[in-house]
Amino acid sequence: MIYSFKGFIPVVHESSFVHPQAAVTGNVIIGKNVYIGPGAAIRGDWGAIIIEDGCNVQENCTLHMFPGTTVLLKANAHIGHGAVIHGATIGPNCLIGMNSVIMDNVVLEEECIVGAMSFIKADEHFPSRSLIAGNPAKIIKQVSDEMIAWKSKGTQLYQQLPKEMHEHFEACEPLRSIPDNRPQQETLYTTWNTLKK
Repeated sequence: MIYSFKGFIPVVHESSFVHPQAAVTGNVIIGKNVYIGPGAAIRGDWGAIIIEDGCNVQENCTLHMFPGTTVLLKANAHIGHGAVIHGATIGPNCLIGMNSVIMDNVVLEEECIVGAMSFIKADEHFPSRSLIAGNPAKIIKQVSDEMIAWKSKGTQLYQQLPKEMHEHFEACEPLRSIPDNRPQQETLYTTWNTLKK
């Protein structure tokens, strides 16, 4: 669901995938190999939203701003399910945990990780490699090389997903029983709890 607004038509690179149940409106620019999940609301009505190459904006996320503000997701930013980014700048290779809220004029520098359900109040600025959590959020410790490797591996899965969605995604009617020849899903990713042992 792509909508123009006051002459602004969203720009979406052909390698990216915007789920048909997402809403992308107005002054929005989406780079290469970006995944936008169902239920995402990306509203470039009062200002610009720039989503650089390799980002993902997962299910039920909201990206918006006060008038005249730009929301910027720098390359490889990873926005977890249900997160809200309001007028903030998310640095390269950052991870925003599920259901977190990042408020106006927040700047996260490169490779920060924000814990799930965190609230970052307006005008905060966090240096590179900060592990941030809480309500209000604060720096808990520095992000390790191992944590960034884990984050980057998860983001790489989302960078592959747009191509796979273009190739395999289609509407269908549900089956009424489980077929005998139902395929097994691939094992794609090892969770952090397993890797850190």
